[in-house]
Amino acid sequence: MPSRVLNGIAASDGVAIAESYRLVDPDLSFKKVKITDVNAQATRLSAALVASKKDLAQIKEHAIQTMGEDEAAAFDAHLTILSDPEMIRQIVKQIRDQRVSAEEALTVVTDSYVKLFENMQDNLYMRERSTDIRDVTKRVLAHLLGVELPNPALIDHQVIVVAHDLTPSDTAQLDRHFVKGFITDVGGRTSHSAIMSRTLEIPAVVGTKRATELISDGQPLILDGLHGRAILQPTTEERQQYHDLATTYKTQKIEWQKLQNKPSLTKDGVHHILAANIGTPEDLAAVTENGAEGIGLFRSEFLYMNAQDWPTEDDQFAAYKKVVQGMPDKPVVVRTMDIGGDKGLPYLKLPKEMNPFMGYRAIRISLNRTDIFRTQLRALLRASHFGQLGIMFPMIATLAEFRSAKKIYQEERQALIDSGTPVGDPQLGIMVEVPAAAILADQFAKEVDFMSIGTNDLIGYSMAADRTNERVSYLYQPYNPAILRLIKHVIDACHHEGKLAAMCGEMAGDQIAVPILVGMGLDEFSMSATSILKTRSLFHRLDSTRMATLADKAIHASTNDEVIQLVDDFVF
Repeated sequence: MPSRVLNGIAASDGVAIAESYRLVDPDLSFKKVKITDVNAQATRLSAALVASKKDLAQIKEHAIQTMGEDEAAAFDAHLTILSDPEMIRQIVKQIRDQRVSAEEALTVVTDSYVKLFENMQDNLYMRERSTDIRDVTKRVLAHLLGVELPNPALIDHQVIVVAHDLTPSDTAQLDRHFVKGFITDVGGRTSHSAIMSRTLEIPAVVGTKRATELISDGQPLILDGLHGRAILQPTTEERQQYHDLATTYKTQKIEWQKLQNKPSLTKDGVHHILAANIGTPEDLAAVTENGAEGIGLFRSEFLYMNAQDWPTEDDQFAAYKKVVQGMPDKPVVVRTMDIGGDKGLPYLKLPKEMNPFMGYRAIRISLNRTDIFRTQLRALLRASHFGQLGIMFPMIATLAEFRSAKKIYQEERQALIDSGTPVGDPQLGIMVEVPAAAILADQFAKEVDFMSIGTNDLIGYSMAADRTNERVSYLYQPYNPAILRLIKHVIDACHHEGKLAAMCGEMAGDQIAVPILVGMGLDEFSMSATSILKTRSLFHRLDSTRMATLADKAIHASTNDEVIQLVDDFVF
């Protein structure tokens, strides 16, 4: 069979050669029919319940080994539901009374439970059970229909994951020892699947449009994350070619590794901080291996997304303390919970919104649910006693929001001091990702300790283009002079007030953007750990005075493409 090339967007460097694993839910639809043999349907139900219990027992055992007893305990609720005699009795009764199939009876009864629990607005625990019932129902239904559900937790050999898209919770459960790469239908370099692939240090190709349509389960694949393509059913010659490419890339990485403990200096000796973005304390190893000079973004929401309920103050304190102590004498900036948009929690019922990215999310949730916010701030303050911890508020749009957040922070800090709890004195900053905040940066700079530009959302909001929507992807232009002018304004505003100007969006590690940002005088570049050494190598080739000329020309250019050409002329 001849090979086939599938093109997409190169989202994370590297080459992987493995078989495919389709992380795609099967069709679980069924026809409603009247049945004659009710006993046969009851027997089918019983067999599906037994098979589902066996699945979950296996998944739980695997989870204990990979995530620990506490995380694996979540599957106990699923096993309990499968053994609930009252629910099973109702399903069997539905089969016998209505003479319907086991599939239909299961769906009718479980839907009624889900609706009942979801309406318990004053009982968080019971609302959470509705999610468990949905998950269990899907598993039992799959057994009844004779189809297999994908389960990434059970992957025990090297694979390349094929999906329409990967949510943050999907990627958080994958085992990097076995998952050698991602390929998706949708997304771009700033999609969560792309960002997480760089965090996991595995290649990724996104935005292929047809990966799930063209790639079958277990199919041999080559994933070229360097050039943004996949080879389906590769020939022997192609396998050798990409094996050689992987070897060459590995050699290049070894050369970059020599820069691990070197300062991040430009050719003319100007220092810029190269920091890392992380999602969990487990990412610290990659941070150290890649010679990061700090952590510019700890995405604290992953502590919430990997939990079955709100993480306690002590749980959060332990995680923040571990990261701070793991970066001795180096700054660690923690972003407060950034939930909403495409990041949800099973135990937080968010309103259905026409445009959730512009709705109830991030700091807006924190200022509304101050109980959650105060818990997080107390944990952060306690951890600040052990190192250089900074706190950053996401999605700030107005000075009033920052002042409200700061007031709550000050109240919690004083309460801890009054109780005799040792705390540090963290710097307070904001993520600049809302254009209004970028435009008003000169006023924010008078009140914050630092600003960190979140380019992923800043570009999307400025260009009115959803970065996950392939139809408008052409508008997601990081080098558009309008975006560059906003960035320059923020950097200048910070410097005017003697404040640090940082960037923690994916643009900070973009090899085209870096020379321009050096020319603008950006102080800190925070990126996926795997991009650090490559960027440090680029720094050594850049003269800051010449890059200042490049930056001036770039902000006065007319188009995104014109800026790319300028960088090519000046640097490459």
